Amino acid sequence: MIIEPRTRGFICTTAHPDGCEQGVLNQIEYIKSKGKIESPKRVLVIGASTGFGLASRITSAFGSEASTIGVFFEKAPSEGRTASSGWYNTAAFEKLAHKEGLYAKSINGDAFSKEVKEQTIDLIKKDLGQIDMVVYSLASPVRTHPETGVRYKSSLKPIGSTYTNKTVDFHTGEVKEVSIAPAEGDDIENTVTVMGGEDWEMWIDALKKENLLSKDFKTVAYSYIGPKLTEPVYRNGTIGRAKDHLEATAFKITDKLKDIEGKAYISVNKALVTQSSSAIPVIPLYMSLLYQVMKDNNVHEGCIEQIHRLYTERLFLDEVPTDEEGRIRIDDLEMRDDIQEKVAELWEKVDTENVMSLSDLEGYRNEFFHLFGFNFEEVDYSKETEEVVKIAGLQ
Repeated sequence: MIIEPRTRGFICTTAHPDGCEQGVLNQIEYIKSKGKIESPKRVLVIGASTGFGLASRITSAFGSEASTIGVFFEKAPSEGRTASSGWYNTAAFEKLAHKEGLYAKSINGDAFSKEVKEQTIDLIKKDLGQIDMVVYSLASPVRTHPETGVRYKSSLKPIGSTYTNKTVDFHTGEVKEVSIAPAEGDDIENTVTVMGGEDWEMWIDALKKENLLSKDFKTVAYSYIGPKLTEPVYRNGTIGRAKDHLEATAFKITDKLKDIEGKAYISVNKALVTQSSSAIPVIPLYMSLLYQVMKDNNVHEGCIEQIHRLYTERLFLDEVPTDEEGRIRIDDLEMRDDIQEKVAELWEKVDTENVMSLSDLEGYRNEFFHLFGFNFEEVDYSKETEEVVKIAGLQ
């Protein structure tokens, strides 16, 4: 079939297998161009099919020849219907990894569930014996609690009062005002239950109970802080409470890992176009301005550049540099004073008339479509493409 992008709000309902493969290949080539990385050789990535999770799996596999297991929840293709982009990303990753003799297997299912944890444990026992690192990069709007069966839904809301500011429709370029009503009822608790650290801790507990964590084991989860501009809707909002919980969980996990000299880390990453970030009002306009300013200063990074720098300049040093809260700050370039001052200056000026000249909205759009395998110059989108693609190592 000929596959074209079909958008609905902040998501694309189609994905292109050849384009997704091109995106994966570009990341692999970047990692290979940087030389070998000294990092763990047996890696489990939870949330492995897109964004920072995918970049982590690629960096582990093609940077240090690590054996990787990826866990994710993606839609499979059927005749006449494309898969989700994460499915195609994983199919491409495994094809290219197996071609180079790298171990790569995947589990598609609800990572919050006991069943998927048990399936992963069985696979590690059978194939790897133990693992040296877990990357926790799960992003989901809902969670069915494995103990109670209750389904929780997260929300992206400010706390205490309505938040009003600018946003942009990145499809049309219209800059307008948006108001977001504050959290009410169980919104905060539900968001923390979905996006906090409980499931991360459950994964580590389950793996440790089965003696599957090696000596000097490491685990890392990804977080975000952002500037004052986005604080009301992000860091000081419901999602920020979840991030607070996630970050506090790192200390709890570290305490549990003392007997194997293990450590849990939080990496605070920069703002990047992901399916999750596209859904948050205000963020697309902030990122469009941020991209422009960072590119003007030659310090812009995508997911793969961020994770490569995390691996080579932070996570695997003898002394891991952290901030006063114990977090790795790989968002240091985004949060540079000169970068943030310029973004704040442009924020005051930006409107529908000048958004294309003041911001990198075109770059934002391009990155958005790249998430789904579109807008790659190397791909001929006019040709018939086989939509039913298998993941070679899917369990």
